[in-house]
Amino acid sequence: MGGRFSVSPLLPSDFADLEEYAARWCLPTETARFERRMASDMDEMGGFYAAFSPRLEEAIEFCDKYPLDDLPEDVEHLLQLIHSLIMVSMAVEIFHQPKITDAADAVLRRVKEPRP
Repeated sequence: MGGRFSVSPLLPSDFADLEEYAARWCLPTETARFERRMASDMDEMGGFYAAFSPRLEEAIEFCDKYPLDDLPEDVEHLLQLIHSLIMVSMAVEIFHQPKITDAADAVLRRVKEPRP
């Protein structure tokens, strides 16, 4: 057959323009988001930040339509994307690098994640 296979979208259709960031930044834990930030370069984070930050308020309002303890999977992914944007924003806006300024080799390890 030789055709391309299609991947189901991770995000709600209202946010299809952000789908290119979903596979990399929809991460279920704060530790995973921190590790992704530390493994990313500023061009990658800057592109994600520039694409998503203007739509942050809209994304939050979209998520607020659903009960937090019963989010549809695509909405939970959108919430994870919001959490990743928060993690990236400090690096983009303040540090201008993935690492925390003057924090040596800081790591983030949670023993228990808040839900979601």
